Amino acid sequence: MGTMQNSSILQNRLVKNKKKLKSYLKRNNISCFRLYDKDIPEYPYIIDIYEDSALIYEKGKRLSADEQVLRDEHINDAKEALINGLNIKEENIILKIREKKQGTDQYTKLDKTSKKVMVKEGELRFLVNFHDYLDTGLFLDHRPLRSEIREISKNKKVLNLFAYTGSISVYAASGGANVTTVDLSNTYINWARENFQLNDFKNIDHDFIVSDVFEYLKEIKKSFDIIIIDPPSFSNSKKTDSIFDVQRDHKGLIELAAKRLNKDGVIYFSNNFRKFKIDEEVLKSFKVKDISFQSIPEDFRDKKIHQCFKIEAIS
Repeated sequence: MGTMQNSSILQNRLVKNKKKLKSYLKRNNISCFRLYDKDIPEYPYIIDIYEDSALIYEKGKRLSADEQVLRDEHINDAKEALINGLNIKEENIILKIREKKQGTDQYTKLDKTSKKVMVKEGELRFLVNFHDYLDTGLFLDHRPLRSEIREISKNKKVLNLFAYTGSISVYAASGGANVTTVDLSNTYINWARENFQLNDFKNIDHDFIVSDVFEYLKEIKKSFDIIIIDPPSFSNSKKTDSIFDVQRDHKGLIELAAKRLNKDGVIYFSNNFRKFKIDEEVLKSFKVKDISFQSIPEDFRDKKIHQCFKIEAIS
């Protein structure tokens, strides 16, 4: 394993971070959270805890032979720190290499285990997959947005676009909404259905649609009280001819969605492209409130993890 002294430095930090979050996690009944985000320069990792499992995210890069030896030592230090400091079993520690390239689909499959495990967030249940994709199926940084949607969802018609595995849809349904969940991926729409079944929501009350979001918005006639748009920064899915670029395409997307809003309806628009700037035309045409800061949870030190806007028609 790694170097004992170093692993204890990291272990102390993990234990300290967990202690600092303890009352927040307990108060909100949270068991899936971000524990560590590159706090110590020698350990430039992100560590997320999902109940009794830990995911270590490492940025992939080319290394010399010497660098590789040091890197292996540091990864072992991180594993030791999790085992000794947080009592996580070695078999429940998963290493993920982040090698995102601009312009590629962030949901590319990495493995074929199809092994999902159930985790809880508050009283709601979600299926996550630690192995097959870079992301697990539950974006931890959107916890406050999920809660806000639930608070305002009673008797509302909610549309969740780029819905991924439908976690926001689950929250909306738990708040008493009729929910339409749209994603281009069959895999994710089926996963969203499973998340609904897991929480005993009757799928008969909700719609699950496999579609390109732009096509869907152009074709539908019905309207909604709340529309959630959380697109990837870039996507070049094989299922469409076009490449989606959030900076270039968000204006058209928001304008299309606004046509499907009921009077007094609201759009929540979020993305994680760090250089994102909301279009001036959008700011002129709508009432736009930047809610990024309050939409980032306490366990996230990185306050630029996403940007989030509340968009309404100018009355």
